[in-house]
Amino acid sequence: MSASGDGSVPVHEGGVLIVDFGTQYCQLIARRIREMGVYSRITVPDRVGTMLEAMRPDALILSGGPRSVYEDDAPKLDPEILQRGLPVLGICYGLQWITQALGGRVDPAHGGAEYGRTEMKVGERGVLLDGIDASTVVWMSHGDHVAQLPSGFQVLASSEPCPVAATADPARKIYGLQFHPEVTHSVQGERVLRNFVLRIAGCRDDWHPGDVVAEKVRRIREQVGDEGEVVLGLSGGVDSSVAAVLIHKAIGERLHCVFVDNGLLRKGEREGVEALFRDEYHIDLKVADARQLFLSELAGVADPERKRKIIGRVFVDVFREAAAELRSSHGKQARFLGQGTLYPDVIESVAAHGGATATIKSHHNVGGLPEDLDMELVEPLRDLFKDEVRQIGREMGLPSSLVDRQPFPGPGLAVRCLGEITEERLEPLRQADAIVREEIESRGLHDGLWQYFAVSLPVQSVGVMGDQRTYENACVLRVVSSTDAMTADWEMLPVDVLRRISNRIINEVRGLNRVCLDISSKPPSTIEWE
Repeated sequence: MSASGDGSVPVHEGGVLIVDFGTQYCQLIARRIREMGVYSRITVPDRVGTMLEAMRPDALILSGGPRSVYEDDAPKLDPEILQRGLPVLGICYGLQWITQALGGRVDPAHGGAEYGRTEMKVGERGVLLDGIDASTVVWMSHGDHVAQLPSGFQVLASSEPCPVAATADPARKIYGLQFHPEVTHSVQGERVLRNFVLRIAGCRDDWHPGDVVAEKVRRIREQVGDEGEVVLGLSGGVDSSVAAVLIHKAIGERLHCVFVDNGLLRKGEREGVEALFRDEYHIDLKVADARQLFLSELAGVADPERKRKIIGRVFVDVFREAAAELRSSHGKQARFLGQGTLYPDVIESVAAHGGATATIKSHHNVGGLPEDLDMELVEPLRDLFKDEVRQIGREMGLPSSLVDRQPFPGPGLAVRCLGEITEERLEPLRQADAIVREEIESRGLHDGLWQYFAVSLPVQSVGVMGDQRTYENACVLRVVSSTDAMTADWEMLPVDVLRRISNRIINEVRGLNRVCLDISSKPPSTIEWE
């Protein structure tokens, strides 16, 4: 592992460097490659040169993006990278950029954009499409297409509206796909990526997240020094918990954790954090009770992004006050701020290190920290995905109840309580969520599920209870499976369990008289409702 060449994320040498042209799927490409045991890293066009020198990758993948290559301000690379002899795969916009850079032509697609599942016909397979069926379903998402290929390229596959769905110039090791192999909707997309990464590029498949524990401990000690102390905001979720235990492993009692009770927690959340980290792990833990402050700041606010911004701002204020108290008692050495930031958090929140990707949503633990906080960030998980963090947790012996716990968003129930946040709305949601978790977990149905929770809608409907008419809010049950939250499929629980959950919520929770089921996948929907 070498020093960072792109931001603060450590760089591994070798593997696959992915250039983010603005696609929302860029992190998914990186994740798919890591699943093969090959390290991958994302950068943006204006940092490619630096990253090529720092990382020395075995291959380059150019992502899709929302722009058209013939626009004056469209993202571009130095065409020189195509002359290095490095295996290159262009996906969607990446293919179109390669085409234009090498003298081909890209035009608007005939009949408009092509979006969704498409049947692709394979002709000349080559190594890239080796093992792919003659007819296979792929996921398209583009408004332009390749009208004329550069010299040396051959068509490998096409669809009815897309004459060039896959192409190759084997002599220069340059390949292109108009479809997205990284999404699960492309039935044999993983095979295509494996063909490129393992066979064409010859990448070593020996990268394993559990192997990096010792290296991360070394890096934490190197950054913090022999006397430095770290203050960490502990939520009790997988990310901050693994980060806390990893930092504690590195510096011991010089770690000080702050748990902010924002009033947006699930039932029993605060008590569980105190029992596990203070009593079992013996980590210094301070609890800041800010429930009323958060609720007062959120009063009258219904816009989801405004809610996230407010929660982030108030969290920083509360955390800063708690950190100041710790620093006053531990001195100037407590100048390090620990966070459980993950790679997808960085990509989604800061648009791929400053690239063209549209920000999906704000994360309260990424960016936005005031300069006067005057603390140096310690983020040992910043180059990892969620299931890689879980694996590190297992390597360190953390209990399954923590490592395999379902993700819970930083803003808590605020993003599952649509509309204005009040305690009168939060408490029914908190009770409904507890019922959902209890019924699913007591039957062992949570194994294999990514998340399962309740959502409260600001929508009232008529009901009948005890021969009387009611007019109360609706509740939605959301159950999904996923490996990394980049894509997700909805899951159907047994009918008797659904019936039990619905009956309990309607009978036991005042304020809710209707339970609905969310059967939307990601994409196009997101897992959380806000």
